[in-house]
Amino acid sequence: MLWRRLRAHRLAGAGFRRQHPIGPYIVDFCAPRKKIIIELDGEPHIAEKEYDSARSDYLSEFGYTVIRFWNHEVMTDI
Repeated sequence: MLWRRLRAHRLAGAGFRRQHPIGPYIVDFCAPRKKIIIELDGEPHIAEKEYDSARSDYLSEFGYTVIRFWNHEVMTDI
């Protein structure tokens, strides 16, 4: 659902990619030219806060802005 929106609206030429590799990680959605990452988190992420934090720190070191949404937010608000 989110992927269709990102792809269809092109968001100011951001050029989002799905399941994009960056270093040792694969991010949900990435706009490499704009350095924006969108991550969708579900229940498993509740127990993985430290992992997610380290991952976000790593990505931020490369200049990316990481935006996180819970799955239910995307399903109800888009």
